[in-house]
Amino acid sequence: MEIIRCGSRPTRRAPADAFTGTVWQDPIISTPAPALLTSTAVTFEPGARTAWHTHPLGQTLFVTAGSGRVQTWEGPIQEIRAGDVVWIPPGEKHWHGAGPDTLMAHIAMQESQDGDYVEWLEHVTDEQYSAA
Repeated sequence: MEIIRCGSRPTRRAPADAFTGTVWQDPIISTPAPALLTSTAVTFEPGARTAWHTHPLGQTLFVTAGSGRVQTWEGPIQEIRAGDVVWIPPGEKHWHGAGPDTLMAHIAMQESQDGDYVEWLEHVTDEQYSAA
């Protein structure tokens, strides 16, 4: 058993090559093999969002605060709120982030395949984000 104490790992700003706007990440867990789970608490400031991306084994989001948006490639933008759970199937191109005037926080959970758990793609344009 391992206990990771609250505050023992610093909050980090999410990298600009994978996110637009100000996004904060707090690691939850990256399990050692043979386990596959990695999880992060993510807080998006208003208007902030991920780039388009996929996950080889899918992703689950649990929205913990605020409201935001999620979209699959060529699908409609959908609003998500605190308490919602979103399942994104393996390989599905998507993005998620805050609403234009609200922050949104979620816990992101995904499993790795051959050590990879995400493939980052192009940024979501302002036009794509505003198409709601």
